[in-house]
Amino acid sequence: MATIEFPDDLIALERSAWAEIQRGELTVDTARAVHEAVTAFAEQAGVSRYDVEMGLKKAVRHSEAAA
Repeated sequence: MATIEFPDDLIALERSAWAEIQRGELTVDTARAVHEAVTAFAEQAGVSRYDVEMGLKKAVRHSEAAA
C-alpha cells in the first residue's frame, strides 16, 4: 500500500471519531461523517476506500507509537 497524504479535515474527523470511541460515545452521525468523507476522498484520489480507511486509522490511532 502506498503512502496516502490525508487532508487535515479528514485527519480531524477521524481524531474526533477515535476520541468518541475511546470514551464509549461514538455516535451514528460521527461514524457516518467519517465513512462518507473516507469514501469521497478515496473516489477523488482514485484509491481503494479500504486502503484510505486503514491508512487513516493507522495515521490517527498509531501516530503516538511512531513519535
